[in-house]
Amino acid sequence: MRQPTLRETPAARRAGAGPAPRVLIVEDDPALAVMLRYNLEKLGYAVDEAADGQEALLRTAEEPPDIMLLDWMLPSLSGIEVCRQVRRRAATRDLPIIMLTARMEEQDSIRGLNTGADDYITKPFSMDALAARIRALLRRAQPNPPGQTLSFHDITLDTTEHRVQRGGRAVHLGPTEYRLLEFLLQHPRRVFSREDLLDAVWGADIHVEVRTVDVHIRRLRKALNGPGELDVVRTVRAAGYALDVETA
Repeated sequence: MRQPTLRETPAARRAGAGPAPRVLIVEDDPALAVMLRYNLEKLGYAVDEAADGQEALLRTAEEPPDIMLLDWMLPSLSGIEVCRQVRRRAATRDLPIIMLTARMEEQDSIRGLNTGADDYITKPFSMDALAARIRALLRRAQPNPPGQTLSFHDITLDTTEHRVQRGGRAVHLGPTEYRLLEFLLQHPRRVFSREDLLDAVWGADIHVEVRTVDVHIRRLRKALNGPGELDVVRTVRAAGYALDVETA
């Protein structure tokens, strides 16, 4: 297996920022891949490319990137299946993934998010919008300052080790679900609208569909709630969501 290498872009070296965040572009359109590489390297990222799903899985297994830009329609293996397989592997379970696609139907975006993508952007898109989403996801994937443990009911979140437990069992969350739970744990029993959660977890400068919150809440519930365990994420009709053990 190829050993990980330390990569720096010229921009990162000039800024003295150390290793640049690594972006894996999984795209079979050569022109789009070249455009993405050019713009991302200009922004200071180190960029790798894969032209199909199988190559993407190989590169991710050899050296996991910091974030993946994943086309939906790929030869040999679709982006949806790549996303599934990345999420099944312990080493890449929390890898931030932005799905790129020409599919514009709402059900397609929901399917992509349900499969494990953290974000979803339709083609054509602006580089400014994509860059903002990359920054937001990388920021959410970073460990929090050490020394804080958040807890509610039988759930604990350790910001030092970036670990979540419920009743002593480990809970595996993607970066977006982790940030969502962290925010709710900071404000237990308080009801937040979908718009509140979008601003707090995704950021006010990121345009994300409100329905995206529902998808990530479902994924958070699925990870948190084992057989026979109380659902602590309460849906408040016409209002939003709260971390609460009260059902009324």
